Amino acid sequence: RVMVRVKARDALFIGTSLGGALVTVRDSLTGQILSNGKALGATGDPKLIMATPRARGTQIARKGTSGYMAILDIDEPTKVIIEALAPLGQPQATAKASVTTWIVPGKDIIGDGIVLELPGLVVDVVSPRAHLMTKRPSRIKLRASVTPMCGCPINPRTFWSPEKIEVAAIIKRDNKFIKTIPLRYAGRTSVFETEALFDEPGAYQITVYAFDPETGNTGVDITTVVAR
Repeated sequence: RVMVRVKARDALFIGTSLGGALVTVRDSLTGQILSNGKALGATGDPKLIMATPRARGTQIARKGTSGYMAILDIDEPTKVIIEALAPLGQPQATAKASVTTWIVPGKDIIGDGIVLELPGLVVDVVSPRAHLMTKRPSRIKLRASVTPMCGCPINPRTFWSPEKIEVAAIIKRDNKFIKTIPLRYAGRTSVFETEALFDEPGAYQITVYAFDPETGNTGVDITTVVAR
């Protein structure tokens, strides 16, 4: 038995609330899939994971914390590749992490198990909607949801402060760079917004990125506007 968990960098475990993580265990020599399935469950205890000093051997996963228990049918020590793809509930943000390790028959790896860390941020542009058609000049609200890869809330009362996250929109018209404008925290959990003026005809691409300079966590989402 091998417990596999997927944890967001500088945040909690990736669980059911954001679609979970697809875990695959392969024989490193043959590529044969030995086990695969979803890591599901709760994201974990924020205070324990984010704020409690940990001595060596301290377990941070509790009962119900997201994970996938791989059952491997092997009769000799086997080197495996363990791979995770997540978060499945936000396809534009999915990332992949993997590790190679030996597994010995009868020697379970449980508790916290093998923890794969995913860097990144989930960025979801909610306005304007995809391929918005508009008459010019038009002032349009740019709004995006930004969270860690576990879906944890960004607001001043959590471990993830909006002041520490840089969010901006890179705007191109007919594939030519026009400008970059910042999005500011909107006073609602995980929401950042601004307004942009579309006063020239053309096909606009709006690339919204979020960046945490302390951790390097980065996320991107893209939408388009056609101004006539």
